[in-house]
Amino acid sequence: MFNILSSAVIGIEARPITVEADVSPGMPNFNIVGLPDVSVKEARDRIRAAIKNSRFSFPRTRVTVNLAPADIKKQGSSFDLPIALAILLAQGEFDRTDLDKTLFLGELALDGQVRPVTGVLTSALMAKNLGYMTIFVPEQNIQEALAVGKLRVLPATSLLSVVEHLKNINAIPEAIPVKMNKVCLDSYIDFKHIKGQEQAKRGLEIAAAGGHNVLLKGPPGTGKTLLARSLPSILPPLTHEESLEVTSIASVAGTLPIQGGLIRERPFRTPHHSCSAISLVGGGTWPRPGEVTLAHRGVLFLDELAEFSRHVLEHLRQPLEDGFVHVSRAAASVRFPSRFLLMAATNPCPCGYASDPHRACICSARNISQYRKRISGPLLDRFDLIIEVPNVEVDKLMGEKDAEDSKTIRQRVGVARRLQEKRYKKTNYLTNAEIPTSSLKQHCEIEKEGTALLKQALDAQRLSARGFTRVKKVARTIADLAGEEMITATHIAEALRYRPAELFD
Repeated sequence: MFNILSSAVIGIEARPITVEADVSPGMPNFNIVGLPDVSVKEARDRIRAAIKNSRFSFPRTRVTVNLAPADIKKQGSSFDLPIALAILLAQGEFDRTDLDKTLFLGELALDGQVRPVTGVLTSALMAKNLGYMTIFVPEQNIQEALAVGKLRVLPATSLLSVVEHLKNINAIPEAIPVKMNKVCLDSYIDFKHIKGQEQAKRGLEIAAAGGHNVLLKGPPGTGKTLLARSLPSILPPLTHEESLEVTSIASVAGTLPIQGGLIRERPFRTPHHSCSAISLVGGGTWPRPGEVTLAHRGVLFLDELAEFSRHVLEHLRQPLEDGFVHVSRAAASVRFPSRFLLMAATNPCPCGYASDPHRACICSARNISQYRKRISGPLLDRFDLIIEVPNVEVDKLMGEKDAEDSKTIRQRVGVARRLQEKRYKKTNYLTNAEIPTSSLKQHCEIEKEGTALLKQALDAQRLSARGFTRVKKVARTIADLAGEEMITATHIAEALRYRPAELFD
């Protein structure tokens, strides 16, 4: 019995898999065991054709391939290359020398060429953590594997080239990292092109600096969507650790561009309001990441929030609170990360003009009531900032002078983020929005006048316990933007301004 090392992706984590092959006398038969799914079982025809078309002979006897451990479900086409190599090794085509620390990944075409697969970065991270020295990956996945570092990455272009390398006939040169382009912000909407809406822009700056959830509300045409789509232009770039997380998710989901290395830009996901609960939070027979996971360390923008199904929106409550989604199915139980900034926009009523002083609302009281009930109180309570976006004044709209640009705002946001990075360097959270309740007293010290103002607001606005903690977190971010260590009454007052007692007041 002969074996080759590979890996299986479960959620966004990889597990080591040993591919064992046995060629024994008997009627010609090719079986793959070890809990393979349909895509792995279909590999039999691809592997048989790839071996023959690579000038090797396929055994005309009984061939059994085992994917161990057998209690882990295997899916995907990345097992094609290791299975083919295990069969050739069992036939004596090459010797198994120095393969104990070598990982193989790749899908085989019928002519023996190796095609790209998903989850390479996750598998490379696993290989590095387990002390593997070398990894063979499809040529299109090279930069993805090289992003891990301290791992010898060899491009597998074809089954024949890999075998010749293992037989020391024609060595495959080690892959070299390619310098990736810097983050380009020119494609984003610049704040300087948005007329007026100073309070909304200030609120988005606070949200970007502290990672706070924000809801924009107002009549149609006031710029809610435009403001939301400009948010990425003021967000700081991903750190290396965040980039690894985001790229791993994209790799598993199959959304990573071909020949792409580490993702440097924060994700910005905008699902349509007709999306299902599974597409939003993840799931399926074999669990796959949803929009909340694809937006990890970035922004999830829900435009026309009240048009989403209430059933779908309620699924957001747990990932917003915990920072992860636990999907349990018969096939597997998977945990997906979901630490994202929730940005939403909504109108006050179906026609949109209930809060517009210049246009009359044509909705009935019943329609308005039903519309508002689509957003539950518990979900609404999870927004740190609720910002009114009114119509822009004519003078500002017609003015030719540009507003403050995104670059200037992004610099202030970067300073505030660096303060948080320094403050939380010994913790497992990164931003003010992630501060656990147990650490609020330590990180959110408030002066006497600010405490009195917060107590007064609690009595007047009837804030929930969650609302109370979120006001303190927002005030902490406002203080960071001002470069002050102590939270003052001014910071508390501004934080309370973004938290009205009612959504549709």
